Amino acid sequence: MKNKDNQIERVKIIPLGGLEQIGMNITAIEYGDSIVVIDCGMSFPEDDMLGVDFVLPDTVYLEENYSKVKGFVITHGHEDHIGAIPYVFRKINVPIYTTKLTMALIENKLEEHEMLDVIRRNVVNFGDIVTLGDIRVEFIKTNHSIQDAAALALYTPAGVLFHTGDFKVDYTPVFGDSIDLQRFAEIGRQGVLALMCDSTNAEHPGFTMSERTVGVKFDQIFTEHAKSRLIIATFASNIDRVQQIINSAAKFGRKVVLEGRSMVKVIGTAIALGYVDDPAGTVISVDEMKNYPPEKLVLVTTGSQGESMAALSRMAANIHKKVTLIPGDVIVFSSHPIPGNEKAVSNVINELSEIGAHVIFEDTHVSGHACQEEIKLIYSLLRPKYAVPVHGEMRHLRAHAALAESLGIPKDSIFILHSGDVLELGNDSARIIGKVETGTILVDGLGVGDVGNIVIRDRQKLSEDGIVIIVLTLEKYTNRLLSGPDIVSRGFVYVRESEGLLAEAKQTVDEAVFYCLDHNVADWGKIKSDIKDSLSDFIWRRTQRRPMILPIIMEADT
Repeated sequence: MKNKDNQIERVKIIPLGGLEQIGMNITAIEYGDSIVVIDCGMSFPEDDMLGVDFVLPDTVYLEENYSKVKGFVITHGHEDHIGAIPYVFRKINVPIYTTKLTMALIENKLEEHEMLDVIRRNVVNFGDIVTLGDIRVEFIKTNHSIQDAAALALYTPAGVLFHTGDFKVDYTPVFGDSIDLQRFAEIGRQGVLALMCDSTNAEHPGFTMSERTVGVKFDQIFTEHAKSRLIIATFASNIDRVQQIINSAAKFGRKVVLEGRSMVKVIGTAIALGYVDDPAGTVISVDEMKNYPPEKLVLVTTGSQGESMAALSRMAANIHKKVTLIPGDVIVFSSHPIPGNEKAVSNVINELSEIGAHVIFEDTHVSGHACQEEIKLIYSLLRPKYAVPVHGEMRHLRAHAALAESLGIPKDSIFILHSGDVLELGNDSARIIGKVETGTILVDGLGVGDVGNIVIRDRQKLSEDGIVIIVLTLEKYTNRLLSGPDIVSRGFVYVRESEGLLAEAKQTVDEAVFYCLDHNVADWGKIKSDIKDSLSDFIWRRTQRRPMILPIIMEADT
């Protein structure tokens, strides 16, 4: 398409997160003076991010272009798509547009952060089109492991961009209608400039099973374990899964107890909005458990990923305040471990087995993401000019790219992007024209961004080799040694069994300190540096370890 000056119109796709990783999804679509942001998610820390609770995207590009940002459009209510909103919106306060359930989950977060009254929120229905500057956005019904998931068609003067969000093709969903493939086809006939399609299951052939198949398995488990208490662990946001557990419980005359803060919050919200049916008061509170025998109860809990503070992990460790596991309890893991969580899940299973519980781990989960045949179907309906795989690690993106190429899309029309890449698209060409600043912001407790690479590196060093602290006191003005140097160590060696080593270490420090004082070195920085260098060399020679060495010099008046 051309503008009034006969120039080819161009639009930019700028992923700020969500590529080369699972989670932290956020993408900017920019045309002229208009930016629309798709999703605003967080991710969980890597194993080496010691002490970090979760990770946020760095939105400095949006902050620098604040006047252009017209709004955020959110595809669905999972943490990797909404988790960063309370933090990002402290700096970028623009309207949010999304569907009913997704908005309710966002509002829960905003209320916790006391931001509910300051954020402009707009609930949309499927089929609605909102105008944000020069970009119009249509919300289209899809299926996922949470209800009210949407795909987005973004109408720009340069052409139509289509973003699937996280999706699968489920012809028999637990709640609501199936994915609106008819609307996909209609937009495809109008012409799609670029397709940004979910890549999570791009390595998997075939189709993803319907969520209803899990309900059949639950009925079987309820039948086979009629005399045992059932405890089923799943994601709090997998509302359809919880609905099927409630359905099976009602069918077999059991009551359902929701346990875990996020489980109670999310499912409570879903019940209140009518997205979960609670037949005949099947769901009861944890305090009402005492009124029913164990075989008449089903606990639906968080902790399917082995999270240390989740409800199931606390039960396994026998530190849960209200639930005590007993031999014969049946524990069902209704999820697959997220890559990296396998060890944590295995540890919880071992703890449960030690108690005498029976653990069921297989065949109680289906993915919420499309496999290869479903991805092919979406390409066949939309027939995009360009393919831009999104949502996944590099192996997922490359598998998706190969799939797109097998469908006839030229290799030079498929773009595997990295976070920060600026992809400029027009009807005649597409190319990466540059890179914007991106990165991560680490959240540790109440601290947001105050933990960086240096702090993480120090934590890693402390976790590997420990710390050695040297304390000495110098007289003010004269620099005469008044006390010390004394050595304190933590996580380096067991002091009682290493007295000889620490005595030699103290002698090494003494020599370094007295050398400096004998040569009238008054610069404390130089004294500390000499202590660290001398002690570090000694410790490496004796132990092949490099603990953190922290000299502390105090000043005293005599």
